[in-house]
Amino acid sequence: MNLVLQGPDATPAQAAELAAMTRASACEALAAHAFRFSAANPTHNLAAWCESRRLDHAWVPAGRRFDRLKLLAMDMDSTLITIECIDELGAFMGRKAEIAAITEQAMRGEIDYAESLRRRVALLAGLEEGALEDAYDERLRLAPGAEKLIEQCHRHGVKLLLVSGGFAFFAERLRERLGLDETIANVLEVEGGRLTGRVLGRIVDAEAKAARFRQMAGRLGAGRGETLAIGDGANDLKMMAEAGVSVAFHAKPLVRASATHALDYSGLDGVIHLYE
Repeated sequence: MNLVLQGPDATPAQAAELAAMTRASACEALAAHAFRFSAANPTHNLAAWCESRRLDHAWVPAGRRFDRLKLLAMDMDSTLITIECIDELGAFMGRKAEIAAITEQAMRGEIDYAESLRRRVALLAGLEEGALEDAYDERLRLAPGAEKLIEQCHRHGVKLLLVSGGFAFFAERLRERLGLDETIANVLEVEGGRLTGRVLGRIVDAEAKAARFRQMAGRLGAGRGETLAIGDGANDLKMMAEAGVSVAFHAKPLVRASATHALDYSGLDGVIHLYE
């Protein structure tokens, strides 16, 4: 197993210190703030050492290659993008805090996701449809490193699936903008230019995300080891469990505990460094 150390403020000096601590046979710089240690040895204080310095670490099997992936799936809100779209829509109604509180409960797995979405969407009833465009233009930002990760996928022919318990309005625009292959998300009902406070069709919940992941992997002929899933909330867990490698990205504790790897400080490009 190799050890990968990374973070926005990771330094060569820290890498040298960790190499000595773990008695690694070699240390390779993967990027300005990412390092791989060959034949490193576990040490009891490694996690605490990294956390105190706001660094991510991961034990990665030698020979795991990015160019052997066939499918990468990721969540949208708070993963591919930095915001929760429904919270930002709530801001236009003066209800952001109220909606965000329900979002947090759902992401921690404390309440059923479908029920939480119905409650939150109901609070948007009467919002002008144009607020969706305003939220996309003014508030939506890609997570750091997102474009680098997507470029790596395009370079190696890895198919990209965007799965979201959020809204198709945003997911489809991101698909076109970033060259994603497929998306699945909820559709907001609109009547007379305003949101009705309802969602059309079946709600995209944890099981729907996992089902779409399985379906696409099957169509691609992708074995489990050729798939990767990235998420941050409880409704991503079933999808992440389907993948050969799962990454908890700036995630809730429940998700971090269940994932293959966790990135708490790095950008999405940190996923690339978990592969050779």
